[in-house]
Amino acid sequence: MDLSSIYTELIMEHNSSNHNKKHLDSPDVVLKGRNPSCGDEIQLELKLKDGIIEDASFTGVGCAISQASTSMMIDLIKGKSVDEAKRLMNLFLGMIKREITDDEELEELEDAAALKNISNMPARVKCAVLSWHTLKESLE
Repeated sequence: MDLSSIYTELIMEHNSSNHNKKHLDSPDVVLKGRNPSCGDEIQLELKLKDGIIEDASFTGVGCAISQASTSMMIDLIKGKSVDEAKRLMNLFLGMIKREITDDEELEELEDAAALKNISNMPARVKCAVLSWHTLKESLE
């Protein structure tokens, strides 16, 4: 099995999983994100306590890439400090913009590193970054 098919499988697995797709009870932050070019929409919900993202979830509709990217992001930021989540967000966005290419550095993104090759598909980049831009707005 080649690496691209493993990445595709990982994207499909996150897209079909509902473990992060739900509403939170009494979220501290709720923000909608929308990609007007394709219609992808998410609502990101965060529970914060003492500068830590205690829980996160999302609802919404969109393509496999937007839904998988959101799920991967949530897995990555849960339990992290807001500052750490911002750093990981900048790492992901740097990867998509091809500004950060060191595979060792990108390992920190865990499953989200599987979206690295999306940078080769300009029409899909907005799908992959939707949740990450929504997170950025949520934390500001």
